[in-house]
Amino acid sequence: MGHIIQIEDLYFRYKDGTVALRGLSLFIGEGKKVALLGPNGAGKSTFLLHLNAIHLPQRGRVLVAGREISRTTERWARSRVGMVFQDPDDQLFSTTVKEDVAFGPRNLGLSPGEVEERVEEALAAVGMQGYDGRAPYHLSYGQKKRVAMAGVLAMKPDIIVMDEPMAFLDPAGQETVRAILDRLHREGKTLVVATHDVDFAASWAEDIIIVKGGRVLAQGGPEILLEPGLIREAGLRLPLVAQVFLGLLPAGRKLPLDVPEAREIVRSLVDKG
Repeated sequence: MGHIIQIEDLYFRYKDGTVALRGLSLFIGEGKKVALLGPNGAGKSTFLLHLNAIHLPQRGRVLVAGREISRTTERWARSRVGMVFQDPDDQLFSTTVKEDVAFGPRNLGLSPGEVEERVEEALAAVGMQGYDGRAPYHLSYGQKKRVAMAGVLAMKPDIIVMDEPMAFLDPAGQETVRAILDRLHREGKTLVVATHDVDFAASWAEDIIIVKGGRVLAQGGPEILLEPGLIREAGLRLPLVAQVFLGLLPAGRKLPLDVPEAREIVRSLVDKG
């Protein structure tokens, strides 16, 4: 699989003078599950907003599916990259759930019949069928998050970007979102998720990108989350399941990233005993 997203030496400064990106360079493979980690102020959200042309590069290049993002391609970019914001109230504005989810497809110029079909499919995909006539402000926070996702899914983008999708959700809500992400991955979507949840990133993502100070500090597989020096520099922590095994395993034995790996280690130790 090739790189569906390529960022080259990207810089961005806000109007108040805050420099958010300082030469960010990275690549993302097509169809991958990618977790973006880093401390507050690292530039994660600013980077994500470049992927569907909410921000345009001030210096450097953003390429999506081989096309450079610019003022002339921003409409195209928004049809290929769907963005789910951290706070669903930033995304929901219509009087009913159905109207919110239909907004994007209508702007694509689709027929009323196709808009209706996309709305139904998207609400079913996030488990919100039957809520189409409800007012978004009457929904729970988790339900609002799922409606915001449905609004993006109704656009049928190839790339879906989410900023802290698990934030402020209870465990059941987190499991629901994870199931939605896994289903989208099986459908071939490229998923980019910004998160502070190291445990989620370690157990879910195929690729990890760690950002600090507007630059990429490291990029690689989930195993980079087991590098103590890197984790300290990034202001993160080891996955909890790895912390449990610190000092308990023989030298050279890899720490587990998630619960299934931990079970295998325990099983092997029990069998030896």
